[in-house]
Amino acid sequence: MHLRSKIPATVLTGFLGAGKTSTIRHILQNSAGIRLALIINEFGDLGIDGEIIKGCGIPECQDENVVELANGCICCTVADDFIPAMDGLISRSDPPDHIIIETSGLALPKPLVKAFDWPEVRSKVTVDGVVAVVDGPAVTAGSFTASDKPPEEGLSGNGKLDHENPVEELFEEQLGSADIVLINKTDLMGKHELAKAVQIVESTARPNAKVINTVYGRVDTKMLLGLGATAENDLETRLSHHDGMDHSHTHDEFESFSIRLGVLPSAKTLEQRIRQLVENHDILRIKGFAAIKKKPLRFVIQGVGTNLSFYYDRPRKSGEDCHTELVVIGLHGLDKVAIHTALAG
Repeated sequence: MHLRSKIPATVLTGFLGAGKTSTIRHILQNSAGIRLALIINEFGDLGIDGEIIKGCGIPECQDENVVELANGCICCTVADDFIPAMDGLISRSDPPDHIIIETSGLALPKPLVKAFDWPEVRSKVTVDGVVAVVDGPAVTAGSFTASDKPPEEGLSGNGKLDHENPVEELFEEQLGSADIVLINKTDLMGKHELAKAVQIVESTARPNAKVINTVYGRVDTKMLLGLGATAENDLETRLSHHDGMDHSHTHDEFESFSIRLGVLPSAKTLEQRIRQLVENHDILRIKGFAAIKKKPLRFVIQGVGTNLSFYYDRPRKSGEDCHTELVVIGLHGLDKVAIHTALAG
């Protein structure tokens, strides 16, 4: 390890399904000898993203360098989850060269950056940069756009903007803390759609944030690592709707639950059931792994709204329990019984 005073850490933020995990995979594949450790946080109680990373087959990605924090947003569980996880990495006899922290898609990045002021962390780690990944087609479609209501009608009693759409606030929070914004999935956009997305992002992002267009999070790793931002020292430039208040951010507008099933008869039937579900319910994200009859491979489900993908990622390990596990995230009030019943058939 090179001699240095502090280990750099990159905070990777972005809404559900924007492409954070794809970005991490790309970084791992192009790490240029940098020994990376990952802290992966998920809103649901299953570590799907961590398992996808571990199953990626990248030699530089060792299981012991992937720390999973499930069942809660890291911005709300700093003391209980993040600080111990970080301490475990930096206290190793041979600590990593760089740490990447993938936040939950529902997390606020600024409280996490503030946590780097904790004595256990500040002397050993610095925030090298905050990278926000956004779903380009979703931005263009207006998924994160403010309502048409006049601003004065949207102010709460404390003068803060009262968002009717909780997704809009998260979008603003994540871009407002970022040093770099990746507009992802640009292969799915036309020229005018991309221009619109860039305009929305640049008008929302932190001043001087660099905006980069990407596909599957592929960007020169040197542009993401080694920024030297020391973000914990310029918190005042990273705006938040929660500035000046105790951290009272909650996720009451969203809910998550997991579904466990056995071996399913066919991948095609599962795909059809999931597509029907996202059309009929307020599902923002669905992801997980399935065991398909007579298939020795693990079947991966990745869905953001109606944008769904299904693929086999690796052979099942010897002695591995064959079952199906899915995480469903959506707006509060999801009909869990109906969703479970539809998937189980």
